[in-house]
Amino acid sequence: MSERAGDHARVVIKYLGSKRLLLGPIVAAVKGFGEVERAVDLFSGTSRVGRALKAAGLHVTANDHLAFAATLARCYVAADRARWAGPAEALLAELAETPPRAGYFTQAFCEDARYLQPDNGARVDAIRDAIAARGLPPALEAIALTSLMEAADRVDSTTGVQMAYLKGWARRSFNPLTLRLPALIDGEGEALQLEAEEAAEVDADVAYLDPPYNQHSYLGNYHVWETLVRWDAPETYGVANKRVDCKTYKNPFNSRVRIADALARVVARVRARHLVVSFSDEGNLTRAQLEEMLAERGHVRVLSTDFKRYVGAQIGIFNPSGEKVGKVSHLRNRERLFLVSPDRAAVERAEAAARDAFAAAATRPASARAGDRG
Repeated sequence: MSERAGDHARVVIKYLGSKRLLLGPIVAAVKGFGEVERAVDLFSGTSRVGRALKAAGLHVTANDHLAFAATLARCYVAADRARWAGPAEALLAELAETPPRAGYFTQAFCEDARYLQPDNGARVDAIRDAIAARGLPPALEAIALTSLMEAADRVDSTTGVQMAYLKGWARRSFNPLTLRLPALIDGEGEALQLEAEEAAEVDADVAYLDPPYNQHSYLGNYHVWETLVRWDAPETYGVANKRVDCKTYKNPFNSRVRIADALARVVARVRARHLVVSFSDEGNLTRAQLEEMLAERGHVRVLSTDFKRYVGAQIGIFNPSGEKVGKVSHLRNRERLFLVSPDRAAVERAEAAARDAFAAAATRPASARAGDRG
């Protein structure tokens, strides 16, 4: 049976670069500009920020060019809980009764590679086929696919990214795959699947930009979810069994040489009056470069905070045989929020609101902060 989890409060897919610890300051900054009703998230990823902005009462447009990310946006940003929660819960209960049947997914990701146990892979195959066969409305299909992605994520055997899998099965991988109703929110938003430069022209009061910032490709890191959503049985390659298009798709934001021009084009086309830009100090642009670029749009304020690096850095560097071969240079990094507006008073209000949110987060007890894990 499916789990009843309408109160499941977090987007739970493990995601490199997730902004779960910055949600409070980001939302505070966006609302701090004043008279803000509409926001656009141009690189939405898991839609964690877009969902938080929707929960704060804004009309949100979430955009991402990857199919799995656009699906998450259709679920968490576009879908209206009041309309879709009931039908979705009934659908998930039916899908949960689908008999397992091993197919492409099991072969590619549970036998040729070892992201999930084969028993759970067979459940993914059967449920995904059942979703495809039903001809569902886009919102309901997105909710079902999100539930299936999150169910698979809870029983995977990786450190989070899908560049490789653990040498031995993770303890959680022995749990049975179980569908849950995603934590939908009342109200409608919009989800797009465009390149950021195209989506930048969406009418909004505030644009949030969280671009890829170094060589790590999100298509390569989350190719299993991309295949699960596209359901196109692609040819694969390498130990990680990546989609072959991971070889051919070259995102300019993953290029040290091309990222500056790519981001400058997006920033220039943004219609929104105010901007919030998130960027790590591990990225291929310096603080000075970003401030110079964003100053074309108005006054710039910068806040930064210290973070523990992603789990792979905490574990160490290993070769394909599972042997530790190197030492990680550092275990913490800094994430910066760039606040931009042609109105000096507005950007100062946004900065003050974000600083207050950072301060409030710092005073929360450790037990409460642990609940942020997603």
